[in-house]
Formats: sequence, C-alpha cells, structure tokens
Amino acid sequence: MSALADLTVRELQPSDLVAYKALRDHALAHHEDAFTSDAATEAQRTAQSYAARLGNDATRAFTLGAFRGDRLVGAVTCEHDPRIKVQHIGHVTGMMVHADEQGRGVGRALIDALIERAGADAGLHQLTLNVTAGNAVAERLYERSGFVRYGTLPRAIRVGGGFFDKHHMLLHLK
Repeated sequence: MSALADLTVRELQPSDLVAYKALRDHALAHHEDAFTSDAATEAQRTAQSYAARLGNDATRAFTLGAFRGDRLVGAVTCEHDPRIKVQHIGHVTGMMVHADEQGRGVGRALIDALIERAGADAGLHQLTLNVTAGNAVAERLYERSGFVRYGTLPRAIRVGGGFFDKHHMLLHLK
C-alpha cells in the first residue's frame, strides 16, 4: 500500500483546532528557520486563537489538513486580503508536515488540494507564498506545483544570531 493510500485531505473544522495547534507547535519547534512565527510565542496561544484560519465569508480563508486515520499529520492555510484591489490574491501560509511524515507525499497532497480548492474560487487568480532560502525540499515541491520565484527578501527572518532570506513565489491560477 502506498503512503498516500490512507491519507485524507480536507478542510479543518473547529473540532480540529486542538490537533492543529499541536501540529503547529511541533513544526515551529522542529523547523524554526522555516516560519516567521517563533515557537515560544506561539506555544502561549490557545487552540481557539487559530479559529480565524478556518475562514469565514468575509475572509474566504481556509486551512486544509492531511489526516492519516484520525491523526492530523500536515496542514496548510490560504489567506485572502478582503480589500477590493488585492482580493484576487491568495497567500499560502503555514505549510507544515509532521516530522514523522516528511518524505511521504503529505506536502504534495496538501499543496495539490490547496491549488484545486483555490482554483475553484472564481475570485482568486493567483497564489503567493514565501519559503526560506536553502529549504530545497520545499522549494522543489512548490516549483513542481507550478510556483515560480519572483524575488528574494534578504535577511527576512532572524533566528538566534543568524539571518535567513525568504524567496517569494507566485502561481497564476487563471
């Protein structure tokens, strides 16, 4: 049986917020240079504080979760700016896969599902994301999904005493 045979990707619901927070805390602790948020600060947040990522009619945001059985093993969010001039752009944020599941196609399943879901939204025309320079696995995943780099922000984040650049990537949906 393939690693993807028992994987389910679906939109997260309020009942998933505790599992989402646990996955996020794990990802932030294990990959501190991959995220703009820091583990110590985010650990202080409640699970309910992430409810806005599940979206509403005004924001059209959504978060997809990858489940192996009942266990949340990955997640990714698409956020939207409600301002009229930029509401055609979705921002891919918070892509995370549990360390036990990396290399098993979870990230690909999530990004494919996100692109499909975003593409079905008549108002969305492009997606953007940021990825830490040097994270070759993530960059390849996004490139294979059609994202192209359009710029780099040098020293975008500071972790400890070091700086990391962030590549900006774009995918046209329509």
